[in-house]
Amino acid sequence: MAVTQDELYAALDLELSWSERALPEHVRTKHVHRLHPYHGKFIPQLVEVLLDRYFERGAHVLDPFAGSGTTLVQALESGLDATGAELAAFNCLLVGVKTAEYELPLLREELNDVYERIGVQPTRGRQASRYVRSWYAPQARAELLAFADLIGEYVYSDVLRVVLSRAARSARRTTHFDLEAPRKPQTGEYWCHKHKRTCRPVATAAGFLRRYTLDTLARIEDFAEIREDGCTAQVLHGDSRDVVYDDTFDGVITSPPYPGLIDYHEQHRYAYELLDLDDRRELELGAAAGGTSRAAIEAYSAGVAAALANAAAACASDAPILIVVNDRRELYPGILERAGLRLENRLRRHVNRRTGRRAGEYYEDVLVARAA
Repeated sequence: MAVTQDELYAALDLELSWSERALPEHVRTKHVHRLHPYHGKFIPQLVEVLLDRYFERGAHVLDPFAGSGTTLVQALESGLDATGAELAAFNCLLVGVKTAEYELPLLREELNDVYERIGVQPTRGRQASRYVRSWYAPQARAELLAFADLIGEYVYSDVLRVVLSRAARSARRTTHFDLEAPRKPQTGEYWCHKHKRTCRPVATAAGFLRRYTLDTLARIEDFAEIREDGCTAQVLHGDSRDVVYDDTFDGVITSPPYPGLIDYHEQHRYAYELLDLDDRRELELGAAAGGTSRAAIEAYSAGVAAALANAAAACASDAPILIVVNDRRELYPGILERAGLRLENRLRRHVNRRTGRRAGEYYEDVLVARAA
């Protein structure tokens, strides 16, 4: 017998579940949360509720799978300090730019200066990688490489690196409806499911560079107005299984990767190629390349357990360990046990809208655990 709507909603934590009307896209991606698209992040409003329920203002929260920095950014907005551990170099770059404190007049001056130079500055003879040559039209490639040449001239160079990456994502030779994970370059005309007409792949990058330069400035300025004074964030570039934490935390809010689902390095391949970032994908937990074999699932479970145990060891006694996950394989009872944690509560939430081209009903849990 099918579950009725009343029965379904009786099992949900409605404070953690939002409708599309109540929480539209522009609210879910407020200020710096939208500095760069990132597949697999959780929404800031969820973190906001969890911080309010389980933490006091002035506390220090840890995210051992920092990802795009949602926990850290929201902690700063909510009056907490935050630390995140993250393996992927691109993620560390992005989180660092989102959470940094800026001398805003200088940032504004630098980005306006860069804006005026986009499309004018010639490249300095830098050789493009095979990936860049295949995924970008000649003009777009030249514009991206010329922008990359400018970066070292500015104080806030990391901000420009994020602008470059965001523009590079949009300027790839791909279909308009498949920016998230294109499989191969699109070099000719195609029927566009997004625009319902024949389209051509992007040929230039200058427009994206200009748009994202101004948008990045506006988002950083918006966040600067609402983040709490005196709160700080730290990003540790390392493997959360054995990274050394130099502080004691009041708890954890995190969303670990899922096994065999997303290659968190490949989704930002353009950034690694253009910015020469350190690629540590061989250490990635749940790497898509590893699949979902029994051995891969065991390695994933052992890795997440080690990361959670390492995080819990750095927390105060009886601190809450909050894990946002869709545990369809029912791995987390075993993971928590291996990590030395006991499950205190399981909060069910309805994910009303999913990103990209995925659709259908989707649910996830917030696991509330503490040291056993």
